[in-house]
Amino acid sequence: MMTANPLLGALLHSVGACSSALCYTPQKKTRSWSWQTYWLAQASVCWLILPWVGAWFTIPQLGAVLAEAPADVMARTFLLGALYGIGGTAFGVAIRYVGFSITYAIAIGISCVLGTMVTPLLSGQLAIVFNQTGAGWVLAGVAVATGGILVSGLAGWLKDIDLRNSDTMPDGFHFGKGIFFCVLAGLLSAVFGISLDAGRPLAVLAAAHGAGQFEGNVVYIFSCGGAFFTTALYCLFLHLRNGSLVEYVDLPAGEIKAALPLNFSMATLTGFLWYGQFFFYGLGHVRMGAYKFTSWAIHMAMLVFFSAVVGVALREWKGCRARTWTTLLGALLVLLTAVGLMTYGNYLGSPPGAP
Repeated sequence: MMTANPLLGALLHSVGACSSALCYTPQKKTRSWSWQTYWLAQASVCWLILPWVGAWFTIPQLGAVLAEAPADVMARTFLLGALYGIGGTAFGVAIRYVGFSITYAIAIGISCVLGTMVTPLLSGQLAIVFNQTGAGWVLAGVAVATGGILVSGLAGWLKDIDLRNSDTMPDGFHFGKGIFFCVLAGLLSAVFGISLDAGRPLAVLAAAHGAGQFEGNVVYIFSCGGAFFTTALYCLFLHLRNGSLVEYVDLPAGEIKAALPLNFSMATLTGFLWYGQFFFYGLGHVRMGAYKFTSWAIHMAMLVFFSAVVGVALREWKGCRARTWTTLLGALLVLLTAVGLMTYGNYLGSPPGAP
């Protein structure tokens, strides 16, 4: 069993969150690709190829683990992942309409609460968990994280007002449509955390075969596989409706030949960054101690933190007033405080002698 080290676990979650916050930025560099072409290309990397590659290289006797795995556990994990795939697609659409900052704040805020609290609730352990040492700190951290995400959303709303009154409104910005897809993405993205919990017996089997800290990688085969399934269905539907399948092998006349390799490179980079978030999520999760379910809240809080930083770097906040910048800074400080509270609660609940 992995020795609890909540501080290292939180740092690893932060690395994964940073990877997630960056994962959709390469899309801005693609040329003459429709949205569905890019989305299916990156999904093939992050949800189909890399989960198998990661599991193959980190889990000894992977074939034996899969042979011993209960069929109902694999099916349930896959189906929950399929729901997440719908949420992930909605997330990508939301970014097109309202940008990184608002999408991450609203969608991840919903996902943070549902994905964190539903797991112990469904297992019937919620009351037991919060009677343990450090539970008050953990609960406070989840609450503060939710507040920080909401404040981040407020900053995004203020940004929307500022941009409407300036000449810096991004092309394609549509607040109403964006909010709809943000909410849908948040509701269904929370299912991924539930899917990971449903696949826990698979991780236990992997650990028994010597996977150690990489035990969670076997779960991604099914959680991410389900996400790829629903994503591929939707993208292929769009391809057939719009006649865009040809974009994988050809681009419009006049486009430079280097654009196609560049597009595939950017989609591959997106896939690696997305998969990287949960590769490090798994490494952080096994170290969190008594309150492992807080992994989702820590990951979501740091994801919003880094996504806001990415939004600033991409100049999404250019033209905003001082009030908006102050609100954003306050949100970032609250999110960091929340992560500190949850990490300390995990430390208090860890066995004596834990780092």
